[in-house]
Amino acid sequence: MARSSPLRLLILGGTTEASDLARAVAGDARFAPLLSLAGVTRRPLPQPVPLRIGGFGGAAGLAEFLRAEGIGALVDATHPFAAAMTRQALAAAAETGTPLLRLERPPWRPVPGDDWREHATPEALAAALGPAPRRVFLTVGRKDLAAFRAAPWHDYLIRSVDPPPAEALPPRARVIVDTGPFAPEAELALLREARIEVLVAKNSGGTAVAAKLAAARALGLPVHLLARPAAPPGLGAVAEAGAALDWLARRHAGTERGA
Repeated sequence: MARSSPLRLLILGGTTEASDLARAVAGDARFAPLLSLAGVTRRPLPQPVPLRIGGFGGAAGLAEFLRAEGIGALVDATHPFAAAMTRQALAAAAETGTPLLRLERPPWRPVPGDDWREHATPEALAAALGPAPRRVFLTVGRKDLAAFRAAPWHDYLIRSVDPPPAEALPPRARVIVDTGPFAPEAELALLREARIEVLVAKNSGGTAVAAKLAAARALGLPVHLLARPAAPPGLGAVAEAGAALDWLARRHAGTERGA
């Protein structure tokens, strides 16, 4: 019997989960994958599947790309805070009838010993630090740094994958450019050396940068987290690449049956 054609797969990436899925489908004859990155990170890691970099031009542009490339399945594995891209993926999938799955790691949950508060906006995070000067470990990403310029009396230790633009930085800031994963003992040493009094982060989930939370717990530090945006209604989601692969296998099987 003749082999069925591979399922054309578009992975919207930029996360560990997207890379995990790319490795899972690489070399699998059932799939013809393409991994798409927004181009935000200056030096993306090598990937085991074909790669495209850059935006699509909104939902309409993504829909046109899905049609032009004959994409048979779309996996949105963008960052949990890339809400605009997720909305565009949902709209483009609906317009073109493309099966869509969201691959998203679970958020962090507090455990005994944690002193956590969640806030809806970066501005609320900055305000929550209070009027008294504090030493802040700030790990919210480049796009949300500007909100902390409204609280210039704090001393900020900022860690970012790429150097933030100078105009986004609060005045009393020191920047560390680094990429996880980070070891627990190194995070603990960093917080002690910098005499950090409060940790501010996004509730990104995952393990690569979770060690800072354990370090804050060990030191009894308060943690202020930016809450995740609400997921669009009607969007199916899984938490691991293995579950996404199972979903893709079912899509491929449906293609083989002529579905």
